[in-house]
Amino acid sequence: MKIIDMHCHIFPEKIAQKAAAAIGSFYSITMAHDGTRERLISSCKENGIVRALIHSVASNASQVEKINDYIASSKEECPELFTGFATMHPDYENIAAEIKRAREMGLKGIKIHPDMQHFAIDDRRAYPIYEEIAGKMPIQVHTGDPRHNYSHPYMMAKVMKDFPSLAVIGAHFGGWSEWREAKECYKGLDNLYIDTSSSLYQIPADEAAALIRAYGVSRCFFGTDYPMWSAKEEIERFMSLPLTDGEREAVLYKNAEDFLNNLA
Repeated sequence: MKIIDMHCHIFPEKIAQKAAAAIGSFYSITMAHDGTRERLISSCKENGIVRALIHSVASNASQVEKINDYIASSKEECPELFTGFATMHPDYENIAAEIKRAREMGLKGIKIHPDMQHFAIDDRRAYPIYEEIAGKMPIQVHTGDPRHNYSHPYMMAKVMKDFPSLAVIGAHFGGWSEWREAKECYKGLDNLYIDTSSSLYQIPADEAAALIRAYGVSRCFFGTDYPMWSAKEEIERFMSLPLTDGEREAVLYKNAEDFLNNLA
């Protein structure tokens, strides 16, 4: 089966190891890879991944433009492999202008990580981001972390109710470590997609399969959360789920292909 990885962080080579280590420290997890673009390319080739969604997170507003430039240049280096999402921070001075610039550079969506960026998903100062992209660009959001009150799924659900045309990819089954609560929070919301990243190591196989079906198989994407996990191990974990071959193909490839190909 062909595979599309819908959740990959990459960093410039000179800071990649430090950035990857910081993520590992944040989650108390040993990182599988160094976070470089080159290692991701190698991993994709080694594991049958034919397309990867790449992004990075601005921990403060001053990093936004440099990160977007890097993601855009990486996409240009490997246009057949990479689709890029821009970063944004609610403290950035001219959100509309930078999102416009990101679109002009060929970036197809926005990525935010409220826990690392230290703002609540439903904080009103983040609303200009949603206002600018609703109905135009999807947003991939880190959701869920019981240690902080920035990204609980109920906050994401509130934003989605306020912006019904906002297409959201709720990372980590819609709520890292809060999977059961997430499923209840998102009931009745039509514009939600989820990815499997950083979850299969902890969710029992039967429960993971049930969550995929509860959200709707067609709304689920496979993701490794590179550089956090080995793609080989994540694929093995996914293939161990009690899903049909058709469901596996949909999550590993077809859903993401359709989604990415339909982006403006």
